[in-house]
Amino acid sequence: MKLTRRHAFGLLAAPLLAAAGWPDRPIRVVVPYAPGGNIDLVARLLAPRMSEMLAQTVIVENRPGAGGSLGAESVARAAPDGYTLLAGSNGPLTVNPLVQASLTYQPLKDFAPIGQVNRVPLVLMVTDAVKARDVPALVTESKAGGQGFSCGTAGVGSTGHLALELFNNATGAQLLHVPYRGGGAVVPDFLAGNVKAMFIEYSTALPLHRDGKGRILAIAADHRSSLLPDVQTFIEGGVKDFRAASYCGLLAPSGTPAATLARLQEALAQAVADPGIRKQLQEMGSELAEGALLTPTGFASFLREQAAEAKRAADLAGIQPS
Repeated sequence: MKLTRRHAFGLLAAPLLAAAGWPDRPIRVVVPYAPGGNIDLVARLLAPRMSEMLAQTVIVENRPGAGGSLGAESVARAAPDGYTLLAGSNGPLTVNPLVQASLTYQPLKDFAPIGQVNRVPLVLMVTDAVKARDVPALVTESKAGGQGFSCGTAGVGSTGHLALELFNNATGAQLLHVPYRGGGAVVPDFLAGNVKAMFIEYSTALPLHRDGKGRILAIAADHRSSLLPDVQTFIEGGVKDFRAASYCGLLAPSGTPAATLARLQEALAQAVADPGIRKQLQEMGSELAEGALLTPTGFASFLREQAAEAKRAADLAGIQPS
């Protein structure tokens, strides 16, 4: 069949015309975890503001399982029409490819990044049994006696575990990894003194620090937190370029039209700029995404960097997919 110029133009214009009428039905944002966690909170803060911007209902749907992989896979396999999105984070996008041999999607290929929302830095929190008050003293104390001391994380291959391995490698510290089934499971043992330290999200550690139930020794960010200006960064403590954080961003299935991604990115940026949303996220220790990180290109670059850094940490820890 001969393809006329008019037909060719029509084929090229079809995605743009479709995007121009988008959205004409509700949009789902899949949170690949149970309700109540940080990613769920972020998604539910964003949804009403994005609904206003897009003049269409944005629904948050929780689909937990397999460390976030079940929900992520459902989005990766969804129609690339902008109606099914993923509230993506370290687990399904960065960590799971390193620990799950049966992963059925490829994060860097099967998703179209829209933009990052926020990052929550990790902190190293210690009990009163730890005498060190700064990073160099902690390294020295951990090596005293040659036995090291215990440090809990949310599990093998978790963001905290990878940060621990990078910290030990960079400093020669002897923090002994104690994995748990999720960040919430670490805290009771920490409070009971069964582990002397934990690498954990700032948002979880902050109320414990304020209540005197633990001490945040250092924060894995570029700058000190305005919420705790007396707590140093790892970088200030002599650990060059040491950063670690959980992150959240929006993604669509790969192949989603560029025009649709652009409208989603605009709505996301407006939501992140909302003063009320910013205040709530900052009060839980979040660093809000800015500039290029709020764009598809910038977020995609960030994800590639995270994947490479996580692979380096996994290699140091000897982690193999299983």
